Amino acid sequence: MRYWLMKSEPEAFSIDDLKKQKVVGWDGVRNYQARNYMRAMKKGDRALFYYSNTKPTGIIGMMEIAREAYPDPTQFNHKSDHYDPDSPVEAPRWSQVDVKFLKAFSKILPLDEIKGLPALQNMVLLKRGRLSVQPVTTQEWKTILKQFS
Repeated sequence: MRYWLMKSEPEAFSIDDLKKQKVVGWDGVRNYQARNYMRAMKKGDRALFYYSNTKPTGIIGMMEIAREAYPDPTQFNHKSDHYDPDSPVEAPRWSQVDVKFLKAFSKILPLDEIKGLPALQNMVLLKRGRLSVQPVTTQEWKTILKQFS
């Protein structure tokens, strides 16, 4: 099993939205590296749900990869904010995965606290902060979950 961190703005899609819907497609990713990470995900992998562009930013929940990468339909939808007129139907440029709600944490683990944990100093989150989908090592995963126990 591998571990990931996936970001969303709570106004766009929150942990409560995921909890209500149970399983959803994680669409709209328009960064090639983030897309490639999603294409590497396997069913059963776990992911941290991270709130971005809010105060405070941080980890708020946990989810599971329920379906491996497939073409993101929003790239072909003219009415979508994520429409990409240059993405060919026969070789789609963008992918998404389905995620399943596992847990909403009782509190957010803010980025400032993450930065203060020595075991997390090499986290992709701290090196490439803007990346919306990123890997998490097993040790980082364990360290983060300890903050909620």
